[in-house]
Amino acid sequence: MLDLAGEIGQYCTKLLADLGADVIKVEPPDGDPVRNLPPFFHDEPGPEHSLYWWNLNTNKRSVTLSLGSEGGRDVFRKLAATADVIVESFEPGYLDELGLGYEKLCQIRPDIILTSVTGFGQTGPHSRYKAPDIVGVAMAGTMWLAGDPQDPPNLPPWKQGYISSSIVTAAGTLIALCYRDLHGEGQHVDVSMQEALSLTQETAMQTWDMLQVLRVRNGSRGIIPIDIPGIGVYETSDGHVYGYVGTPGGATWADLLAWMADEGKAEDLTEEPYADVCRNLTLRFLSGIATDPEAAKKVSFFPHVNEVLRRFVKSKSKWEMYEQAQSRRLLFGIVSTPEDIAKNPQLRYKKWLTPVEHPELGQTLQYPGGPYELSETPWAIRRRPPLAGEHTDEVLREIGISDGERRALSAKGVV
Repeated sequence: MLDLAGEIGQYCTKLLADLGADVIKVEPPDGDPVRNLPPFFHDEPGPEHSLYWWNLNTNKRSVTLSLGSEGGRDVFRKLAATADVIVESFEPGYLDELGLGYEKLCQIRPDIILTSVTGFGQTGPHSRYKAPDIVGVAMAGTMWLAGDPQDPPNLPPWKQGYISSSIVTAAGTLIALCYRDLHGEGQHVDVSMQEALSLTQETAMQTWDMLQVLRVRNGSRGIIPIDIPGIGVYETSDGHVYGYVGTPGGATWADLLAWMADEGKAEDLTEEPYADVCRNLTLRFLSGIATDPEAAKKVSFFPHVNEVLRRFVKSKSKWEMYEQAQSRRLLFGIVSTPEDIAKNPQLRYKKWLTPVEHPELGQTLQYPGGPYELSETPWAIRRRPPLAGEHTDEVLREIGISDGERRALSAKGVV
């Protein structure tokens, strides 16, 4: 697999490399620009210290190559003849201008798969628009739903547009590979970030189709437009938890109230009218709130119930709240920090964090583990992310370019 992708597609090729694909990262002679993006190891900026680059490029080999030169394009054609898949994210038409578009690549290898991932796809009035991550999540409608009601639309954290696009790109590429293996034909896979992100809007499209209602930002409430006791983010003594009490799948508010009473922290919630309100905080009540003539009166008691609950939760650490609630089948979960993820007992038991040696640093670093486990074709990090051009000589030899030819190419700035 040849990786010509920028930020928008590098998680795709990482996913496939970690599953065993031989991914060759084709970089310009001065290295991929992503190498210069923060955060950096020990806060030391530099192309070989980018934690962002490292996370996206495990198990890949790196070749530096100038596609802007005829010599570079000749080398790339030789690489393409050995490749099953090429993943790229250039502006539509750019590879055609270089003589490396899908039709030309098919002449080199008839069953080649070319996967293109861009902001808006290869065709249409927006196809040549610039599309950084923020544009993708904005144009897909995702930003409209992100954040609290009083806020402007929020940008979801850390390149969710690129990540979602890469996941869809990996899926599309694997589908094309299955088709090729069955029928012997390659194809051009066209992935649009806008279209990929249209799948992340929860029930926004269905709400409009069925009710002609525009979903809005509700923060931690989700689709419920009012503050419901037991649903949302609650502060603990050392962090936060998220509650979803009263919904299917867990114990009821009556069970939560009994727990609070057992610890002497229910205050006046065991008295009327609050006791009745707590007993009836169920999905049936919430779904019928619009037609309940007594709803307004009951809802008026919610702020006090919520304040008592907040004091109860604040008296516990996040792990105490989580583990004690789980033992009672009450739906509370930790709002995890990165440190929480690193120390999570389930992830530690599963050995999710993966040690990867960096000989050039003289250190072994912990990398995020795989998103899945396969018994026959296991996910694994077999090598650290490559240095820029680290495998150029190795790969050029594999495609029949002699050391003398490589030195000549290097002298011309081609590799």
